[in-house]
Amino acid sequence: MASKKNLKKHLHNMVLDVVEECYSIQLYTPAKTEVTDRVIEEIVMFRNDIVEKIHQAKSKKDYPAIIQKLEQGHEDFIQKVNGLH
Repeated sequence: MASKKNLKKHLHNMVLDVVEECYSIQLYTPAKTEVTDRVIEEIVMFRNDIVEKIHQAKSKKDYPAIIQKLEQGHEDFIQKVNGLH
């Protein structure tokens, strides 16, 4: 079963992976800086939204919806980053 700590840890790792990849793209392809900055802004807003949902969760019954949104967001951001290469 998930816990708030594990959900936040998973979220943090996902955000870190996306941001690091965006910075890597910026390093090797400076022309894509504007696009990668937008992806970074999106992931930060996504992170803030998920953290808010985690804090608002009253019980573990609320976690499946949060986990589903987190996994869907993960897939979406991976596709966005892969599309930048």
